[in-house]
Amino acid sequence: MQIHKNFPLKDHNTFGIDVLCDYFVEYQSAEELIELFQSGFVADKAFYCIGGGCNLLFTKDFEGALLHSEIKGIDLIDEDEDSVFVRVGAGVVWEDFVAYSVKKGWGGAENLSFIPGEVGASPVQNIGAYGVEAKDVIFQVEGLNLNTLKIETLQNEECHFDYRDSIFKHELKGKFIVTHVVYKLDKVPCYNIDYGTLQQELSDCEVHFTSIRNAIWRNRNIKLPDPKIEGNAGSFFKNPVVPVRKYIELQKVYPSIPHYKVSDAEVKIPAAWLIEQTGWKGKSHGNAAVHDKQALVLVNKTRKATGTEVVELSQIVRKAVKEKFDIEIFPEVIFL
Repeated sequence: MQIHKNFPLKDHNTFGIDVLCDYFVEYQSAEELIELFQSGFVADKAFYCIGGGCNLLFTKDFEGALLHSEIKGIDLIDEDEDSVFVRVGAGVVWEDFVAYSVKKGWGGAENLSFIPGEVGASPVQNIGAYGVEAKDVIFQVEGLNLNTLKIETLQNEECHFDYRDSIFKHELKGKFIVTHVVYKLDKVPCYNIDYGTLQQELSDCEVHFTSIRNAIWRNRNIKLPDPKIEGNAGSFFKNPVVPVRKYIELQKVYPSIPHYKVSDAEVKIPAAWLIEQTGWKGKSHGNAAVHDKQALVLVNKTRKATGTEVVELSQIVRKAVKEKFDIEIFPEVIFL
C-alpha cells in the first residue's frame, strides 16, 4: 500500500483540473483495503474512491483521502455450455478487460469498447454505450462492506441497476467499496447492432467483434476530443427519459427529433440534440466550452479551466434546455 501526501490530481482526472488532495492511497488487494480501514487512517477524514478519474469534476482541492484500487487480475472462474464467468479486479482498465474478452471470443461487452475508466466504476455508474449497459453482463459485484469490514457479494438484481445508476450511488454510497466484478459473457455471441449509428456503420461489413470495435473506434474518434488536448469526461449529461406524450408534443414542433424507445410509456431523447437546438454547441464560458463536434461533451479547451467554470457552463446549458423544451437534463459527471 502506498500513501501520498499533498498529491497533485491534474493527471488523475481527464478534465485536467489542477487541484490537490490531502492523501492519495493506492492499495493492491482487498486485504490491504481492509487493513486501511482497520487502522483508523480514514476514520477522521473524508474519503472517496477514484478510478481513472474519467467521470469526475474537481471544483476545489479535495480535503481528505482519495482511495485508488490497484487490484488486478482477469480470471475465468466458471463456465457452462453457454457462458463463461470472469472475475476482474476493480483496478483493471475497462478497455483492457473488453479487449481480453473479445480476443477470447467471449461476447456481451464488445459494444462497451473504448470506454475510459476502470472496472470498479462499471457497476457504480452502470456504464453504457450503443444499446448495451454494464448491467447486461454483470453477474456479481464483490466489495468491502464498511460497516462490517467484511467482503460481501451482491448479485446483479441486488445492485438495483438503472440508467447510469445503481445501489452504489444511493443506499450503499460511502458504505461499500467494489473490489472485484464477476461478468457473465456468452460463448456464442449474439450481436447487438441496432443502436443508431452503429447499425449504419456496419451496413456494408461482415458483423463480428473486430468490425464492431472498429466502428465504435471510428465514431469515438470523430465525436470525442482527446482529453490530453482538451480535458473532458466524455458524456457530461445523461440523456433524458420523457413520457411518450411529451415526445409527441415535441415531435409536432420538431418532426426530426431523434428518440429511442425505453418502454411503451417512455422514450429517451439525446441530450446532445437538445443542446444543439439551444445554439450552445461550440460556445464557450471562460476556459470551458461545449464541444463543437459533440454537444454532449463539455471541455476544458485550454486545459486552464477551473472546475467552477465547467460547473457554471453546465448550469447555463441546463437552463437553456429547460427554457426551450421544458426538459431537465442532469449531469452524469460527479462533482467533488
